[in-house]
Order: sequence, then C-alpha cells, then structure tokens
Amino acid sequence: MSEAMSQAVTRSVTTSPVTSGSVTTSGHGLLASLDPLLREWLPRQRWFAGKGRPVTGFSLVAATELLPVEGKLGLYHLLVRAHQPLAAVQGHVPHPGDCYQLLIGVREALPPRLAPALIGHVHEGPFAGRTVYEALYDPRPAEVILEALRSQARIGGLRFERRGEIRPDLVPRMVTAEQSNSSVIYGDTFILKLLRRVLPGVNPDLELPLALAREGCPRVPPPTAWMTAEATIEAGTDEPYVLGVLQPFVQGASDGWELALRELAKGEDFSAEARALGRATAEVHTALARALPTVTLGHLQLQSLVDGMTERLEAAAQAVPALQPYAPALRSAFEALADLAGEGETWTAQRIHGDLHLGQCLRSPAGEWSLIDFEGEPAKPLAERRMAQPVERDVAGMLRSFDYAAHSAGGPPAPEWAEACRAAYCTGYAEVSGRDPRTDPVLLRAYETDKAIYEVLYEARHRPDWLPVPLSAVRRLAGSAPV
Repeated sequence: MSEAMSQAVTRSVTTSPVTSGSVTTSGHGLLASLDPLLREWLPRQRWFAGKGRPVTGFSLVAATELLPVEGKLGLYHLLVRAHQPLAAVQGHVPHPGDCYQLLIGVREALPPRLAPALIGHVHEGPFAGRTVYEALYDPRPAEVILEALRSQARIGGLRFERRGEIRPDLVPRMVTAEQSNSSVIYGDTFILKLLRRVLPGVNPDLELPLALAREGCPRVPPPTAWMTAEATIEAGTDEPYVLGVLQPFVQGASDGWELALRELAKGEDFSAEARALGRATAEVHTALARALPTVTLGHLQLQSLVDGMTERLEAAAQAVPALQPYAPALRSAFEALADLAGEGETWTAQRIHGDLHLGQCLRSPAGEWSLIDFEGEPAKPLAERRMAQPVERDVAGMLRSFDYAAHSAGGPPAPEWAEACRAAYCTGYAEVSGRDPRTDPVLLRAYETDKAIYEVLYEARHRPDWLPVPLSAVRRLAGSAPV
C-alpha cells in the first residue's frame, strides 16, 4: 500500500464525522441518501438472507469513514440493519432486522472495470452527485483493509488484530464466484473472508480455526488476522461483531464440489478422494474434541433435538406440498431416535463444523484435504451454532453433498457413484476416529433426514428447478429402515 493510503487509514480515526458505535446526524443523513439505492441493490446480492420479503427500511448500527470522501475515492464501512416483515413460516428463515456489513466505495464516476460493482448514483446527502459501489471489487479499498490488518489499526469502532506476519503490497482480487459471504485473495498468499450478515458474539468461523491452530491441526488454515467491530448500544450486548478472517490461501487448491463434478463428468471413480476426505474430517473432529469441552447428551437433550427436527419437518411440509406424503415416514426417523433416548442410550456431543459439504473442502495440489468456513448455518443464532453436537451431523451433511453431486454433473443421476463415495467417506472417517458413523444408524438417519428436509425447503424457495434432488433423497429416506 502507498504511504498516502496508509496515512489515510490513520487520518480517518481522527477526522471521521461518522464513527462506529456513536451514530451522528451525518451518519443518519448518509444512510437516508443510500436508502433507495440499497433497497434495489441489497436483495439482489447472493448473500442477502431475506429474499422473497420486501425491505421496509434500514437503520444504521455503525459507520466508519476509512477514506475521506473529499478525495477521488471515498470508502465507508457500514453496519446496516435491514428491516423486513416476518415470514409466514419460520424454520431457517431469518427474522426481520438482519445486520449486514457493507463496504461502500464513493467516486465521481466508475471506470468501466468497476461497472459490475455499481450500487447507484446518489442525488442528495453527503454523497450527492457521486456514484457509490461495492468497494471490494476495487483493489484500492481492498488494500486499505489489508493494511489495517497488517498494522493492527484502530479505526473508529473497528479493531484489526493479527497473530502472524503479513507482507505489504500484496495485490488483491475479489472472488466473484457466488458465495454466502465475500472473499478477497491477496497475492495468492492470503484470503480474507468478510462476513456479510453479522451478529455480536463469538463467531465459530474465528473461534474454531483458532482452537484448531492451537492443537496444531493441519487440516484447517490457521487465522492470520481478523477484524471486529465494537459492541453497540443498539445490539444490547457488550460482545463485539466478528467481521472478517484472514487465512493462508491454499494456492492451486481444488474446491471439493467442483472436483467431484469434474471427476463424475469424466466417469472417474471418486472413492479414494472421498475416503481421504473422511480421514480429514475425523482429524478435525478429533482435534476439536481435544481443544474444546465435550458433553453427554441424555434423554432430555435428545428429546429437545428430536422436537426441533419434528418442528422443522412440520413447517417444511406446510410450505412445500410435495413433502407432505412423506411426512409420516420421515417423522419415524426422529421417533426412532427418541425411543433410543427413552431407553437410556446416550451420545457424546462436541464442537463440529456445523455446515459441512463438498464446497467447504479444498484439496491441495499435493492431494491433502482442508476444511474451511466454520461459520455454521448463518440463519441460525450464534448460540445455537456454538452448541456441542454429535459428529454425525457433519457426516450427514457430507453424505447429502455426495448425493447432490451425483445429480448435478450434467448427465443422468448417478446413485451408484454417490453410494460408493458415501461408503468410502465413512470408511476413511473410521480409520482415524476408530468409529464408523454407520454403526449408529438411527442417529445418522435422523440427521440425514433433517438435512434433506432443510434442502427441500431451501430449493422450493430459492431454486425450484433443484427441488427433485432433495425430494429423491426424501423418498429414499422415507422408504428405508435404519441401516
């Protein structure tokens, strides 16, 4: 980063008229001027969680000026709460008032290379006559964030921390693939994941990789740096917001989902990779069990788990009529688990990944697998995402992912390919953990059923053309006994 830009980062601490945690009149005027543009732009973003419901307004949680707008380029960091009416069916649907992290760039006019980043042209307020855009597309704002991390800056209510060295002058580029958050790669050395929907509190996407780094687990890239925002009065808690995590970039790595689809399209067997991925998953679970407390789930805890699964089934069946014929058989998977708990059986629970699938896995050019994105399901409260759970939940997520891949390679479904991968994954898991997940069929079936129900609801709302994929699993799970 240039010396001038470093000075701008420092200067913004003292000259900013809008600071995080104490919103000023100019902060409200800023948001009011952006309101009509954000109402159009925000719902179109892949990471916006409230699709299908109108945005009725915004409130400003925090704002920080990172580069003054008087120059050729202005940069603002905003935490904005988007207000929406409650959905008719809850389940995993977010409540109104989700808080989003926005990085707003301000220019007189956008160069052609930044056309995809356009938010709109402002007609009133502090940005009147200027153009605002998604700043992460622009290398200069991305450099500001990296320099703040490198220098462990304090800018308004923003805090930048690091535990490793960061070389300056790394060239940034935004990852343009669809994601539930946003990522910037710096010189093939680091990748910064910026969380879009944020909550105050300990975020597992930082908490768990730090714990695994302390254990020396090589299957998860250790955090090099992270950024947080101070607690706000509006949030009603003294917990900060975790905003982003910088980790080593695995250069040349293959995304597990894309790799599986390529191999399937070529007619190649994926069992060896699935087995290695099972081993990697077990290594991570074993390290998490060492690093963080485990608990025993008895009758009351299992009944609560079963009640939650049953409620999600009932809500999904109301929302998706195609699910209703299978509901009684699916409910039996949960009842079988409740019966075992009632007979006195217990299970060990620990911290897990929480949203494990092929897209959360990377294979290095050397053939080593890594697990990434420990955020869990973003629609769920942080407290729920941080709960100890049986490892079978992660396993079930990966088993469902193999099934999705078998239906997504462009050709006819390949159930035999999926079954071979599922078996190999469990075998690899057992080789490290000493316990094959298939030896607990009732628990594994319950979790896989719960995941398939979630997928049905998601696809019905967001990708109706994909609905046959989880419905095929529903038919299989409804017709199968625990095996």
